[in-house]
Amino acid sequence: MQLYYIRHAQSENNAMYARAGNNQGRSMDPNLTDTGRQQAIQLAQHLKKGQGIEFDDEIDFQNRSGYGLTHIYSSLMVRAVETGEIIASALGLPLYAWEEMHETGGIFYYDEETGEEIGHTGKNSVYYEENHPKLVLPDGMDEAGWWNRPFEPYEGRSQRARQVLQELIDRHGGSDDRVAFVSHGGFYNYLLMAVLGLLSKEGHWFLMNNAAISRIDFRDSKIVLVYQNRVDHLPAELIT
Repeated sequence: MQLYYIRHAQSENNAMYARAGNNQGRSMDPNLTDTGRQQAIQLAQHLKKGQGIEFDDEIDFQNRSGYGLTHIYSSLMVRAVETGEIIASALGLPLYAWEEMHETGGIFYYDEETGEEIGHTGKNSVYYEENHPKLVLPDGMDEAGWWNRPFEPYEGRSQRARQVLQELIDRHGGSDDRVAFVSHGGFYNYLLMAVLGLLSKEGHWFLMNNAAISRIDFRDSKIVLVYQNRVDHLPAELIT
């Protein structure tokens, strides 16, 4: 199995932070910016290269011949869904929602008086059916909204990442599948820590730009970090 971890394209919150240097006025569940949509289109065309042909996995560690993705999963956060939708449409693949791939913290807002992060409901099935009808929703998702929990505590994030990693292995381990995760920069750190067996995020940060790709191969008992944070598919003006 090969895992291609893709960070979502630029969101409204990303652009706001780049301008102001703080999170004041952040959206709980932002959309992509115009720049983000351009990034996602460029990324999708890059990933489309070689789609539908067979590859020799032992040779092409830089994906010079293409990617040959077989499965695409997305976080339920809107910026990831919008990015994943553009990719899946270009590749002719279904886009499957994976709830536990969400960004750290979940859906929340800042209480302006106390500074506390307070959990808030996420989008519900009606929203996705109306706005993203090709997204394959998790079984049992209803009108209540997918996130009805408090702000995710720090101590729960590593455990969630380990659970996602184990489920990925259960679904695709030992296969020739090429799996794309369209997810988030913070969660990538916890997932990569789980892959590498690191127990604490203290002192570690694995950078991922918007619309960047990292590749991890699972080969028998060996895990290979093939590359990290590649953005060579983007022109310089679209790197954020």
